[in-house]
Amino acid sequence: MSPTTPDLLTRQLQALLDTDDWLTNAAQMVAFIKAEMPGLNWVGFYLQRRPDVLVLGPFQGLPACNPIPFSKGVCGAAASTRTTQRIDDVHAFPGHIVCDAASRSELVVPVVHDDRVWGVLDIDSPEPARFDAADQARIEAMVAVFVAASAGTLSGAVSMVRS
Repeated sequence: MSPTTPDLLTRQLQALLDTDDWLTNAAQMVAFIKAEMPGLNWVGFYLQRRPDVLVLGPFQGLPACNPIPFSKGVCGAAASTRTTQRIDDVHAFPGHIVCDAASRSELVVPVVHDDRVWGVLDIDSPEPARFDAADQARIEAMVAVFVAASAGTLSGAVSMVRS
């Protein structure tokens, strides 16, 4: 997949996010990803509501850990560095937070709007090394679609702080 050419799933998501409301779009997005990508056990957003802390947002899967400081886990690493974290074996990741012992691999994409970390999209799988570079590119493209579709309401959604 070319970075400028969305794949079928990304185009389908774009059609699904037909409102500028971030909450509706976030709920739709996690349900869509969980339904359409095989081998996942958890998909959800964590939002930054206060400095350097992520709190649980819309998700699909088992109950989740909450809150998550930027200094802990894969989600914290993605938020603090503003870079996608693709982890083949979460048990080997320093500071990994075990919310579901069945999770073996994880993909976390930071959600940045107006140069601020709004939150992260966290995707877990019970399969080791479930995510590859194509999955990462696809999910990063989907996050860009989410930000574009929700831009009108993201700024007011949470108390955003510079990170």
